[in-house]
Amino acid sequence: MRNVLLASAGMFALSAFAPAMAADMAARAPYVKAPPPAAIYNWTGFYIGGFGGYASEDSGNPKMEGGFGGGTIGYNWQAGNIVYGLEVDAAGGDIDASASALGITARSKIDSLGTVRGRLGFAVDKVLFYGTGGYAWANNELSVTALGVTASQSNFHSGWTVGAGIEAFIAPQWSIKGEYLYRSLGGETYFGIPSGDINLHTVQFGVNYHFGGPIVAKY
Repeated sequence: MRNVLLASAGMFALSAFAPAMAADMAARAPYVKAPPPAAIYNWTGFYIGGFGGYASEDSGNPKMEGGFGGGTIGYNWQAGNIVYGLEVDAAGGDIDASASALGITARSKIDSLGTVRGRLGFAVDKVLFYGTGGYAWANNELSVTALGVTASQSNFHSGWTVGAGIEAFIAPQWSIKGEYLYRSLGGETYFGIPSGDINLHTVQFGVNYHFGGPIVAKY
């Protein structure tokens, strides 16, 4: 009889505490797995790429104009949102103009050009806005044709360039860019006659591959 009374008392006590235990378990939030860390982009590191563009002479009649394409190599450093770096590019071109008079045709053609430039910009995560400037060069050939005979001379022109652009990551290691450059190249002597400066407006678009993947985890 005593055992029956003890069992009944135990069941009564358990039934009294059960609602409180159930309420406490229901109040606890379910376990949710923490999301993976977000990622921010860091522009520091080497990159290589290709580009193509169009050039038009600033003045002259006729003006030299045409397309070009080539490759790029560079390195960026990032401090906060500030990105600075050095970039070298070279391209083959078909930028020319010709004029004829009295049976004589003169043609000027830039067949290659390039720059060595510094870049300074402001990064907003995947997007970089930058200014750029430095050394510019081009190889130009002047040819004169008369009575079916052509004489030509090539010269290497050096000068400076300045411009601006925007670059954006489209994948962890790939970016695309567009930029405008003004190139001012000093004159040279052709057939004993000094030439004027060659001043070009150029617009170019490119794609770059960044080594190492410019991603840093952000917790």
